[in-house]
Formats: sequence, C-alpha cells, structure tokens
Amino acid sequence: MSILHQYKIHNCNLLFNEDATVDDLIDIIEGNRKYIKCIYVYNKIDMLPLDEINAIASGENTVVISSSKSWNLDVLKEYIFQKLEIIRVYTKVRKEKPDFTNPITLTRQRGSQTVEAVLNQIHKDMIKDFKFALVWGRSTKHNPQRVDLHHKLADEDVIQIAKNG
Repeated sequence: MSILHQYKIHNCNLLFNEDATVDDLIDIIEGNRKYIKCIYVYNKIDMLPLDEINAIASGENTVVISSSKSWNLDVLKEYIFQKLEIIRVYTKVRKEKPDFTNPITLTRQRGSQTVEAVLNQIHKDMIKDFKFALVWGRSTKHNPQRVDLHHKLADEDVIQIAKNG
C-alpha cells in the first residue's frame, strides 16, 4: 500500500485478475504503458497429430495454421479483423460500382471508425469540402443512407462522398 500512498491514492480497492508485479501496478497508475491485444499463431500444424493440434488450438487468442497447405488462413484473417477490431470500408464513385479490391482499414485503437476517419485516410483536406456521405451496409437503417462526419461505420460498409461545389 505504500506505493499507492506515494501516488496520493489513500482509499481504494485493488482487484487483480492475473498475476502482476509491482512494476505492473506502477505502470498502470502512471499510465505510461499501453497494452495491446495479441494473437498467437501456430504454423506447421500439418506436421502434428490431431490431439496436439486440438490442445494448442484450445488456448486463448490462438489460431493454428499451415501456410504450406493453406489450412485456416481464411480463419486467421477473420480472427485478426475481429480481435483487433479492424473494419474494412470500401469506396464508391458516383454512378459506378464500389471498389472491393482496396478497402480503407480503420481500427478502434488508432482512433475512430467514422466517416471523418475515412476522409482523413484519403486526404486531410477532404473534410473542408465535405457535404455528406452515402453509406451502404450494416451501419445504416436503409441503403443508401445519407450520413454526416460522425457516423460510425461497420465492417464492409460502402461509402460515397459528396463534396461542396
């Protein structure tokens, strides 16, 4: 408790859900560490017996793959997007079909997953001329829906930007 007193914390309850050191506690109090999510990927499962693969795969945040045989690569890709909270947003030009080949990726950890974040990734000056956006996908009530800069996007939404002038 003397550590807490040094940081002028005199009345609190501490709950640890895992083993932690004194340094871990200090890092949390000072806020000088950022803990990010991780995924454990085990390759070459084609060389292991099935019971060993099942034992490895039962671990938390774990994906087992075989890159040489292309086993579970699609599972790994989806797991990465899901666990790291990455969404893909596709762009559309007026009177054309959406471009599904080159998505804009947005993460919750790096910032927001809004129309404004899409504009910033395309070009910072686009916000100046922004009028509205049309969005198709799971983040809307109907397709297309006219939205503003603060609209929160969902994975695989399609966006079309309308500019002033």
